[in-house]
Amino acid sequence: MSDSSTSKGRIVTTAEADHSTVARLIRTRRSVRHYRPDPVPAPLLRELTDLALEAPSSFNLQARSIVVVTGEEGRQALTRATGGQPHPQEAPVMLVFVAESAAWREDRGDIWETARDSGAWSGRFAAASPDDARAFYEDPSRRGLEREYAVKDAMIAASFLMVAAEAAGLATSPMNGWDEEQVKKAVGVDGRDDLHIALLMPLGYPSETRLHPGRRDRALTCFNESYGR
Repeated sequence: MSDSSTSKGRIVTTAEADHSTVARLIRTRRSVRHYRPDPVPAPLLRELTDLALEAPSSFNLQARSIVVVTGEEGRQALTRATGGQPHPQEAPVMLVFVAESAAWREDRGDIWETARDSGAWSGRFAAASPDDARAFYEDPSRRGLEREYAVKDAMIAASFLMVAAEAAGLATSPMNGWDEEQVKKAVGVDGRDDLHIALLMPLGYPSETRLHPGRRDRALTCFNESYGR
């Protein structure tokens, strides 16, 4: 199998083609607020969530989960939790990214075993990982940062999904403006202090076209060596 192709008289490598595609997807993705009612095919929905779960996480603890809400009752509950915003009313799928702040305290032996058996981690590294993770997380736990660390992992997964959805011709919009307790109740985790709602995201086929609103001048937001330089 060739890792290159010809374009306008020159050889384009697979890496160049992949880079061009990803760059285009990131630059053309917009946050969409209105959706067609067309359902997202189940195999595609599974693939997109699988791709989101490929995102990296601290110590590979994978301290994040996705709740896929497609039923009318669940979407109505999320509509109420968002104060009646149009996204969950119109989108055929709502994704709720849940951050699991107690993951480092739990038995996640399946993670260490999978990494060891695949050859990704040495047996010694895999065996040491549970203790290493606990030692690392004890400090942020003392400082009340368990939630923050888990939310970071969940947000990385959400970002992966947004790019993957764009590639599939679907639209998304990372949502703010929701009541966490109501969202937790809607997805069946009310009363769980170890679980936190990181993000709500509608997913579906767009019924609107949104223009790029622009970004600030790079000199104002990207610096060398230290902030502001």
